[in-house]
Amino acid sequence: MRSATRIGAGRDERGRVVPRTGDRIEEAQPRAQTRWDMVLVWFMRITALVWVAKGLVTWGQILDLFPGATPFADLPPGRQAAIVYFAVIDFVAAVGLWLTSAWGGVVWLLAATSALTLAALTPQLLPTSPTLIAVQTSIVVTYFVLSWLAARENS
Repeated sequence: MRSATRIGAGRDERGRVVPRTGDRIEEAQPRAQTRWDMVLVWFMRITALVWVAKGLVTWGQILDLFPGATPFADLPPGRQAAIVYFAVIDFVAAVGLWLTSAWGGVVWLLAATSALTLAALTPQLLPTSPTLIAVQTSIVVTYFVLSWLAARENS
């Protein structure tokens, strides 16, 4: 039966307890970022800025900042719910993208695909121009391509 290893110690190839020279975090060598990693980070940061702008426009709809637009209170409840959903999720996605975290990419993909789905299936809830749909689709495709290239370069 093996004995417990002391904190700050490890075992060599024969199973003997040997002291460690540093913290495990310090021992781990940081991985050098590759070219595609940097491209992906810049893409995510630029996309985050676009999504912040998208969120600000959505909040502008809620606060009735656009002259000539239908007041938010007069919109149908389904459309109000969609606008509030995107007012929240767009900012959360933008923060996650800016931090280049995995959850940020997931939340952003949720926001982007739900906007595309609503625009395609229920245009009365989220009227979107075909140009904007094409731009959002190309951003999502570009994200997948850059993620694939970065992962392939690091493997």
